[in-house]
Amino acid sequence: MKKSVGLFFGVLIFCNVNLRADEGMWLLPLIQKLNIDTMHSLGLRLTAEQIYSINNGSLKDAIVLFNGGCTGEIVSESGLLLTNHHCGYDAIQNHSTMEHNYLEDGFWAKDYKEELPNQDMTVTFLVRIEDVSDKIMAALSDSMSEGTREERISAVSDSIQTAAMANTHYDASVESLFGGNSYYLFVYEDYKDIRLVGAPPSSIGKFGFDTDNWMWPRHTGDFSIFRVYSSPQGKPAVYNKNNIPMKPKYSIPVSLRGVKKNDFAMVLGYPGSTQRYMTSYEIKEMMEITNPNRIEIRGLRQNILKKDMMADEKVKIDYSSKYFTSSNYWKYSIGQNEGLKKLNILSLKEQQEAGFTNWVNADQHRKAKYGDALELIKNAVEGRADYEHTLQYTYETFFSSMEIIAFANKATYLYMHMLRNPDNQSLIDSLTRNLKVKWDVFYEEYNAATDRKVVPALLKLYHENVPEALQPALFSEIHSKFRNDFDAYAKNMFDKSIFADPVKMKNFIDNPSLKVLRKDPAFQAAQSALDTYRLVYMKVASYDEDYERGSRLFIAGLQEMNPGKIFYPDGNLTMRLSYGTVQNYYPRDAVLYDYRSTLTGLMEKADPDNIEFRVPEKLKQLYRDKDYGPYGEDGVMPTCFLTTNDITGGNSGSPVIDGDGNLLGLAFDGNWEAMSSNIVFEPALQRCICVDIRYVLFIIDKYAGATHLINEMKLVQ
Repeated sequence: MKKSVGLFFGVLIFCNVNLRADEGMWLLPLIQKLNIDTMHSLGLRLTAEQIYSINNGSLKDAIVLFNGGCTGEIVSESGLLLTNHHCGYDAIQNHSTMEHNYLEDGFWAKDYKEELPNQDMTVTFLVRIEDVSDKIMAALSDSMSEGTREERISAVSDSIQTAAMANTHYDASVESLFGGNSYYLFVYEDYKDIRLVGAPPSSIGKFGFDTDNWMWPRHTGDFSIFRVYSSPQGKPAVYNKNNIPMKPKYSIPVSLRGVKKNDFAMVLGYPGSTQRYMTSYEIKEMMEITNPNRIEIRGLRQNILKKDMMADEKVKIDYSSKYFTSSNYWKYSIGQNEGLKKLNILSLKEQQEAGFTNWVNADQHRKAKYGDALELIKNAVEGRADYEHTLQYTYETFFSSMEIIAFANKATYLYMHMLRNPDNQSLIDSLTRNLKVKWDVFYEEYNAATDRKVVPALLKLYHENVPEALQPALFSEIHSKFRNDFDAYAKNMFDKSIFADPVKMKNFIDNPSLKVLRKDPAFQAAQSALDTYRLVYMKVASYDEDYERGSRLFIAGLQEMNPGKIFYPDGNLTMRLSYGTVQNYYPRDAVLYDYRSTLTGLMEKADPDNIEFRVPEKLKQLYRDKDYGPYGEDGVMPTCFLTTNDITGGNSGSPVIDGDGNLLGLAFDGNWEAMSSNIVFEPALQRCICVDIRYVLFIIDKYAGATHLINEMKLVQ
């Protein structure tokens, strides 16, 4: 199996062939030209205009960027929205208390009045996409430095964006694609009154938790329900009790037909970051620096968090989202390194680069244009190695994991203005109020006792793994005053810092003092780490010009080298479409994974002594009674299924749509065997894991009794 996968990649890399039908994250305005015939051959019965139209309601009008990092879809004429449970997790947690633990028990609003508003949550609708490459390229020349080039691009982009937003309430953004070889304008409409409507308990919405994350078979009901509200005039508006459910341009019908092997499936959504054009030098950096650092730092913190969460119910509620945010890409990094090694991706990239070099050297014009591309990337990546390592370690430890220091850093703006503008009392008062708002949110879900354990553990880890010459000055203090006793240093910080004590913090907010901040040990630590971060950031940035120029030329050269190949841009959190089919796969020799899972498999995993696999008693009873309503199939209740769609982070919550434009399910994960897929698409192994919409409807209707939500949707038999 391994040998055959390697052979496929060799063919994919070196031959000028069109891509497989299931690879690619495609721009919607180009599907008529590039993709529609293949999609029709696989089973699509819609036109390109029905998928993407700027004049009429189309599928793209039902798809949203959910809260800046996930995807959601509108499924009713009253703005009802589906996304993943893990995408709505923060909102569910924020509304949870010891008295009303919606993470544990679920939440189901009986009517509009019970729907819960969410501060600062947004959903973003795509209005249109426009190719503006010619406008950008007309202002550029090959002789420009990368700095001058970026200045010109920024100036032209600002002009294009300003024109697109003129006399509208829209937002606009010009995005670079293909490493700066193409540019597209994306115009958006943001809605800011988003209310929680329903969510299953975590025992359903996160069934399997960390153990099953990225794994197949899955039995996770990974969905949550929100509603988008507008002003009474139908326009986007911030929360107001007089707002009304929005009337969408389009909502997706919901299919009860189910899925079969080879069925057509397409995914529309907002894939985050892929690096399909990454070189071997960057892969080495990822395998030797980025992933090992993330695994070690987050793994250490997660062990501390998990122990405290298991011992205290309030800590468990407060830290559930923090833990998941950390562990998701911790486990991904483990799987990605394993996948890169197993599939020999580094060697395959080196072969690709050797082929590229031979092609370049065969022609003097190509040599003059592209001859330095790989060397520029190599020198930049290798030159920045120690700084990149330190930058990541500093961010992950000080500003992502040690909460007291990360929050103390939020007082930096206040400190700088008190220092520079001591007489501007109105500005100081405004910044102090802002700090209080942040503090209230922070402290509501903060456990100082847990952070007291995290801080010394991570400081010690940092000290042992970052070159001494690059470490923040605070380590000199730890050495001289505390003789490298990190526990003693942490105790002193928590005993004396205003950021660990609500009473001290209240006193400071009532009477902000420059002297108090200067003497505060947590603020001192934050400033020391910030100084290091700024220093190493600039060191890394000093290699950016060579790296960016090399990357742009390398990608342009690959496109010129393969004139018969259809290229697609990397994911960058802009709307894309992928298409494929429902399929099983062989993860290893003699093992076949079926394309679907059922409630039977969930019950086989059930374990009342393991929090990750506990099953609500009501769900057990529905299973025993085979009470599946119209959502079951031949006496079984489908839960999840697999497709060959090309997805990545950001696609969480994306609709999986059949050939007639009906909703089949929600994408929520990739599979363990394909963790290197952000770098190289793996057709034999890569699968998109989806929750079956019938399982979603079953939970809403039969488990929760929220039939009124089902009645909002247009169900297709």
